[in-house]
Amino acid sequence: MPEYKKQELIFLNDIYYDAKHTWVRLEGDLIRVGISDFAQDQLGEIVFVELPSIGDTFAKGEVFGQAESVKSVSELYIPVSGEILAVNQDIEDSPEHVNIDPYAVGWMIIVKPSDLAEIKNLLSKDDYVSLLTTS
Repeated sequence: MPEYKKQELIFLNDIYYDAKHTWVRLEGDLIRVGISDFAQDQLGEIVFVELPSIGDTFAKGEVFGQAESVKSVSELYIPVSGEILAVNQDIEDSPEHVNIDPYAVGWMIIVKPSDLAEIKNLLSKDDYVSLLTTS
């Protein structure tokens, strides 16, 4: 597969971001979670993703998996508390999907949140970009 290289990072308006570089998309009473385009860019070519099992539960901020790249191994932190309802098997088999599009094909888990109000503590696109530019 040819190497995929983006010209600039993509940040979406319809999702929420966590300061630990994960994102959340509200889908009814469930949330879809992945890592931000910034995070995948910093990691470099992702070669392995370890995700939790369906039925596992996590508190906000706990490690739910890891992403390994040619540069490093990074822990993945869950942005809201809840139960894992689905994992993206495609990225376990083809982790490079996270580099191609971390929002569509590269999402990681679907969670049934224990408290949807936790989303209010996450960042908007503008707040997240501001965080990145001031760090």
